[in-house]
Amino acid sequence: MTTPKTQTWIITGAAKGLGRALAESALAAGDNIVAAVRNPDAVADLATAYADSFLGVRFDARDPHAAAGLVNTTLDRFGSLDVLVNNAGRAVVGAIEEVSDAQLRDLMDLHLFGPAALVRAALPVLRRQGSGTIIQMSSQGGRVAFPGVSAYCASKFALEGWSESLAIEVAPFGVRVMIVEPSRFRTSFNAALEFTDTSQAYRDTLAAVRTTLGDADGVQEGDPMRAAEIIVRLAHSDDVPLRLPLGREAVERLSDAYRRGLDEVRRWAEVAGSADFDGVVAAVRAV
Repeated sequence: MTTPKTQTWIITGAAKGLGRALAESALAAGDNIVAAVRNPDAVADLATAYADSFLGVRFDARDPHAAAGLVNTTLDRFGSLDVLVNNAGRAVVGAIEEVSDAQLRDLMDLHLFGPAALVRAALPVLRRQGSGTIIQMSSQGGRVAFPGVSAYCASKFALEGWSESLAIEVAPFGVRVMIVEPSRFRTSFNAALEFTDTSQAYRDTLAAVRTTLGDADGVQEGDPMRAAEIIVRLAHSDDVPLRLPLGREAVERLSDAYRRGLDEVRRWAEVAGSADFDGVVAAVRAV
């Protein structure tokens, strides 16, 4: 029986939630972990329990200038990098008119620009070795938009589009990309939601959304450790999906969204196709 290769992971936002579960699961599998967190004291217990295979590093996932240093620190400590997980995230709840530019930009920094910088810093290492897995923690809200969380959905939609292009570009170098789309998991995510001030215009229309999101903490149906074990198992496997919905709700909602989208394309196909010049041969494209 072949012994699984020990892999070295970078996981952002590993102090709690799915990031913490991923770190614990990968450590249990015998891997090395660099936990990129705002406060390394939050993972001091893991540093003690896994002194030879764990390193907590102070890191702001929104800071693109810190990415190269994190990769270099990982290489200095463990000599390799095999799995990069962009996991750090949070959400703002409020109508589009209630969310400020600053709040929207902050989520874009956290969910798109920061992860993009970290991927760019890691790719030279992964390309040279001809292997590696980049795991982008998105959400069912990265494929289906919901009212009241427009900023969150926008940032996750952006991450997914960017990551899909990335997957095509790096595949020839042996580097895989997996976009994970969880539903609701029993983490502290809902307890840390930022709620905007409620305007009179949207008080009634978004009341149920605010209540549902606020009351979800502690009763989410998803098990973080089961999710983490699936992701770790896939990271060690020979094949990973481009997109991995996690949780029954995500599977059902994304399946419904794909069906609705295809139905709409079919409904309007004749009208849409009529926008082309008559008699022009379709272009031959590289992709």
